[in-house]
Amino acid sequence: MRIVFFGPEGSGKSTQGKLLAEKIKMPYIASGDIVRWAAETDPGMMGDICREALAKGHYVPDSEMFVLWKRRLKSDDLQAGWVIDGFPRNLEQARFLDDKLDKYNQHLDVVVYLTANDEVVIGRLLKRARRSPDGSLHDSLDKIKTRLKIYHKSEDRVIDFYRKKGTLIEVDASQTIDKVSQSIWLELKNKGLV
Repeated sequence: MRIVFFGPEGSGKSTQGKLLAEKIKMPYIASGDIVRWAAETDPGMMGDICREALAKGHYVPDSEMFVLWKRRLKSDDLQAGWVIDGFPRNLEQARFLDDKLDKYNQHLDVVVYLTANDEVVIGRLLKRARRSPDGSLHDSLDKIKTRLKIYHKSEDRVIDFYRKKGTLIEVDASQTIDKVSQSIWLELKNKGLV
């Protein structure tokens, strides 16, 4: 099974993605983890781009994300399925993922769209107060608002893309962790995936 978690930062994609991956025994891959891994291990240009993005609290450009994800999707441990969190973030990334899966004779089963208003996600992210590898605050109010602005510009197009494909399920992420998990499981059951 191949599942993407989509939604704003702070909507619980990582929490829910990890819980579901564990339950269905599939590898969990977070976009942020791939970026942090490149920032920590790549001494070249890719590492520099990832380190700068983390330090400034913004997203890595699509062209570099495509390279990182292309490498990761080819990994042996992902051939039987996966749960992805944080990718795609925009329509270009959604089309890229679609194209790569086509080339690898794979398909996306479902996109779990976690909805939550900005007030909820900002509160969660400020509480999390994640730091960048250089020690600077990644989750400052200004950086969060900048990333949310970028997210909202692309949100509707990504949702429309997956809704037209019939792979989108929508879950209210402002509920408790357990309730969100139960809602996701119920939606997957309704689609005949579990």
